[in-house]
Amino acid sequence: MLVIVLENAPPRLRGRLAVWLLEIRAGVYVGNYSVKVRDHIWNQVETGIGEGNAVMAWRSNNEAGFDFVTLGTNRRIPVELDGAKLVSFLP
Repeated sequence: MLVIVLENAPPRLRGRLAVWLLEIRAGVYVGNYSVKVRDHIWNQVETGIGEGNAVMAWRSNNEAGFDFVTLGTNRRIPVELDGAKLVSFLP
């Protein structure tokens, strides 16, 4: 399972993601792809995000059962604590 959430993304990027993934809400895309395709999709996000921000989460074999990456400026930042990836809020 793959989930990508975009905020303030250009329409061109949103259209490009809609080719690969199902947009279930505005800016929320889901799909089920291999690691290779997931990396290709994230590369498209990195190239086209502009001033926006994005997060991608996918199923993983770790204690949490998922992993995620973020891109762009956001109040929520990923923090690793004792091997677990958590989310911290900036003031």
